[in-house]
Amino acid sequence: MTLQLDWASHQAAEHACKRWHYSQCMPAGKLVKIGVWEHGRFIGVVIFGRGANRKIGMPYKLDQTQCCELVRVALDQHDAPVSRVISIALRFLKRANPGLRLVVSYAASEHNHHGGIYQAGNWIYTGAMDTYVFWVKGRPVHARSLAAKYGRGSQKIEWLRANLDPHAYADRSMVRHKYLMPLDAEMRVQIEPMRLPYPKREKQAMAGDQPEQRRCDTDPHAPI
Repeated sequence: MTLQLDWASHQAAEHACKRWHYSQCMPAGKLVKIGVWEHGRFIGVVIFGRGANRKIGMPYKLDQTQCCELVRVALDQHDAPVSRVISIALRFLKRANPGLRLVVSYAASEHNHHGGIYQAGNWIYTGAMDTYVFWVKGRPVHARSLAAKYGRGSQKIEWLRANLDPHAYADRSMVRHKYLMPLDAEMRVQIEPMRLPYPKREKQAMAGDQPEQRRCDTDPHAPI
């Protein structure tokens, strides 16, 4: 098996997101785009960005130049574990951004994601967050994505119905599982006390004799 990662163009990243990510769209804002090739074939992209939350690093005493979000993992069918792909992408990210100290990512429960790919990579789980999504034109769209693309006013139902979809509505039953990856030893020591037991996949939670986590989750549709 041959696995190769390298910088990806905007066009390649957009192609991967639209074809192989459940959101079917590129994230907004300044992005670091890392392409993935397997057996010489382009199979997708890993994308890091600042996300829509300008204070993403504040809980960890970090500014915007020190903390970012893993915003997309969009892969076609593949052989390599997703956790390995992300691990290599993190090395690319760190080399290109030496001041970066922490990466944040979220697993979307509404897409049946519990964060298995992060658990396999020894990310630090800090708990579940109640959140919500807007349904626009038949698709779920997170408020952060709307704010990044259209501005803060777009996070209101009235604006959405007037400008994008007259039938838009908010679903407030969503849960996000939050994971952290420290990029240096000092940051790991700082956030390690925040670690909580990993959440189980829904089927595991129903079967008490199942292992707490899978060591390798190769779900190609990784969460935002």
